[in-house]
Amino acid sequence: QVQLVESGGGLVQPGGSLRLSCTASGKIFSIDTMGWSRQAPGKERELVARITSGGNTNYADSVKGRFTISRDNAKNTVYLQMNSLKPEDTAVYYCNAQIRSDLGTSTWTYWGRGTQVTVSS
Repeated sequence: QVQLVESGGGLVQPGGSLRLSCTASGKIFSIDTMGWSRQAPGKERELVARITSGGNTNYADSVKGRFTISRDNAKNTVYLQMNSLKPEDTAVYYCNAQIRSDLGTSTWTYWGRGTQVTVSS
């Protein structure tokens, strides 16, 4: 089985920074795209950022210039550096990863359980 475990959430004041981490473990042959999504109370889950195995990135317009996604392929870990945080960034942040468990098999998308980020003074 494969697990994704997030860490790094918490309470931060507006304008502050947080760094989220998410590590995949278990039966992993390779990982394609990894990403972060978020869900605020009463709203649908939305994509925040994603990064391919080759390092290409995409960001939601609302976080461009403030958030940076990166990954360490040797550690099966994806990061989200969040700067200049705003109250509207408050949400549960979920990581996801497209993982291939064996050579020649298809990828499956796995999700972490989420980590709370609260931006408030």
